[in-house]
Amino acid sequence: MTAIEADAQASGKLWREEIRATLALAWPLVLTNLAQTAMTATDVMILGRVGPSTLAASALGANLYFAPLIFGLGLMLATVPMMAREVGRRRNSVRDLRRTVRQGLWVAVLVALPIWALLWNGEHILLAMGQEPALAAEAGHYLRTLQWGLLPFFFYVVLRSFIASLERPGWATVVAFIGVIINLVGNLVLVFGHLGFPEMGIVGSGLATSIANFSMFIGMILVVTLDRRFRRYRLFGRFWRADWQRLRQLLWLGLPIAAMMAFETTLFNAAALMMGLIGASSLAAYAVVIQLCSVSFMIPLGINQAATVRVGIAYGSHDPEAIARAGWTSYAMGVGFMALSALVMMTLPRLLLSAFIDVDSPANAEVVMLATGFLAVAALFQIVDGAQAVAAGMLRGLQDTTIPMIYAALGYWGIGLPLGVALAFHFGFDGVGVWIGLCAGLAVVAVLLLVRWLRRRHLPAFRAMP
Repeated sequence: MTAIEADAQASGKLWREEIRATLALAWPLVLTNLAQTAMTATDVMILGRVGPSTLAASALGANLYFAPLIFGLGLMLATVPMMAREVGRRRNSVRDLRRTVRQGLWVAVLVALPIWALLWNGEHILLAMGQEPALAAEAGHYLRTLQWGLLPFFFYVVLRSFIASLERPGWATVVAFIGVIINLVGNLVLVFGHLGFPEMGIVGSGLATSIANFSMFIGMILVVTLDRRFRRYRLFGRFWRADWQRLRQLLWLGLPIAAMMAFETTLFNAAALMMGLIGASSLAAYAVVIQLCSVSFMIPLGINQAATVRVGIAYGSHDPEAIARAGWTSYAMGVGFMALSALVMMTLPRLLLSAFIDVDSPANAEVVMLATGFLAVAALFQIVDGAQAVAAGMLRGLQDTTIPMIYAALGYWGIGLPLGVALAFHFGFDGVGVWIGLCAGLAVVAVLLLVRWLRRRHLPAFRAMP
């Protein structure tokens, strides 16, 4: 065997090992994300059986709840690249990982307090936004029970990030699915008043979700204190001791992640509002298509999280070649899956839509027609959405978050939203114009993030490596 053949064989082996490691890390994270989506879907399905006004009130409350939730989630995710880098730098590190987890829990408390104050006054906020008083009042009661699950959910995310950084995310998946079951049972019992409990309606649904989130946090506490692989870190010892340096580092890294996620979430909220201005059928068609996109997005989102860990570990070990392998492996997986998803959307639109509505009913004819048109654009949307999500995770592994945040603001709100407004309302494209705007904004962000990854050797992270 020649030297060239030996090098090629060794290189191929490294790539295969990276593919296996990324898959082993990504699939539990994907299942965890799907479990979180299942919890939301459970609430919607059960409250839909109560009545249309209750479902509408829950939608109002959920929209107000999810924006600050996503922002706080972004702050919690800053713990992942910090811990992954330390694992790569020193595999047996204990104290540094414990510092990050503890201060991540501190950040969770700090961000939860103002969000609680905001959500406690949800009814007044919705009234100020011009919502119907009856719906605003019901949504306000919903939020006052739903909000108490926010802090334990943030705690769960921090502990999930800890075990994911150690490349052992399986327990988080188990805990998440237990949470789904608890949420389902809690909704059935508390919303409708079974097993001797009073019938609580929408308030019962919020309480069930809070109980499920608290149960998931308790589950993760049991995992990290009883499993011998995690017990040695003693994560909760002297929790009250402040570590201001690590807290500042987490905020410096996490605030851009939180802002980037908030820019994307609010863009989709704005798109829903525009669809509502166009017409009820457009809004219904958008709701169905965006739900399809959301489910498929859970796969690249899980790969995004795996990319952050794998790139972060390679970054901590000061291995530029391993960084490249980790990043490109995740990128190929994420974009490849979304390309297949796009192909399914283009070839089987009615089959996909039939999972949500009766496509043969004459009453749904307009919604089906509009949704089919939206799916044609959403197919391309899928690819660029997966590309930007995974690329953001790759750069996050290098602790590069500020410039990607600026790219997101430019792409989503500087290009995507104005273009969607112009095409929908000034050029007569209606709902398709909104989707083209979304797709264009995501495409711009995807390209900018990819270019930044290609130029990664010029980033501060690379220049700081010995």
